[in-house]
Amino acid sequence: MSEELIGVLPLWKPRGITSFDAVQRARRFYKTKKAGHTGTLDPDVEGVLPICIGKATKIVEYLTADKKVYAGEVTLGFSTTTEDASGEVVDQKRVDREITEEEVDRVLASFEGELSQVPPMYSAIKVNGKKLYEYARAGLSVERPVRQITIYSLTRTSDIRQEDGKLTFSYEVECSKGTYVRTLSVQIGEKLGYPAHMSDLVRLESGAFKKEDCFTLEQIEAKAEIGQERSLLLSVEHALSRFPVITVSPELEEKVRNGAIIDTPEEVNKLAGDFIALYNQNQECLALYKHDPKRAGMMKPEKMIRGLV
Repeated sequence: MSEELIGVLPLWKPRGITSFDAVQRARRFYKTKKAGHTGTLDPDVEGVLPICIGKATKIVEYLTADKKVYAGEVTLGFSTTTEDASGEVVDQKRVDREITEEEVDRVLASFEGELSQVPPMYSAIKVNGKKLYEYARAGLSVERPVRQITIYSLTRTSDIRQEDGKLTFSYEVECSKGTYVRTLSVQIGEKLGYPAHMSDLVRLESGAFKKEDCFTLEQIEAKAEIGQERSLLLSVEHALSRFPVITVSPELEEKVRNGAIIDTPEEVNKLAGDFIALYNQNQECLALYKHDPKRAGMMKPEKMIRGLV
């Protein structure tokens, strides 16, 4: 019997392919139908794209919810239909005054914290069962839901380059799930008084996964050709490292694997977080558990990972 297929592939997605294309490639490399990415990257964007393989697909939603870190670039002087460099110009205004580093830095700092965003028309958000980009491609505009996101940090990482009526600078942003960095670039421009768009973007981190953890499609393919593709997978435990951990006894492990409701271990009360990762003595994550709202002092499964049910 072959070893259980479970792990997360830390892919460095190249520009020029969709996240869906990347997942399809991963399915072929690992000869499995079970694969899913943890947060879409646009075709023009490169960067960290963790792909859950095999039984690790059970944790996709938790990794998608993790913080992300991006290296972005904003250009003031014109805005586009897609809010990035690939779209058609919709508004232009020459940057005809000096904008100092101090002014830019103040504006960037003002975005830190809770922030409202309206998703761009060219996005995969669904309205009335249809993706926004489908409306946009048909030349239609619909009312879009306002989303609340969090900017944990936003700092300038380059000098300000100003010429030919345009102004460009780079920044790094740490943000919550659901943040559109394209829209953030537009918002930065608006606060500085000019139409703007995102002129470049790279995802540097996604939850526990960083640029230095990642492999290219060529590296993965080379490993797959010699049957060593599994050596590139990072563990579910690595992926779930942000969750508090409790190690259970062998007796309790059996109950957990069967998805049982269990007494809340005493040490849980000292831990913060909605979910607790329960590990066995071999330091394998069995499941995510949460407090049972109907039974005081009890916990129930949130997500079985290495269960028997």
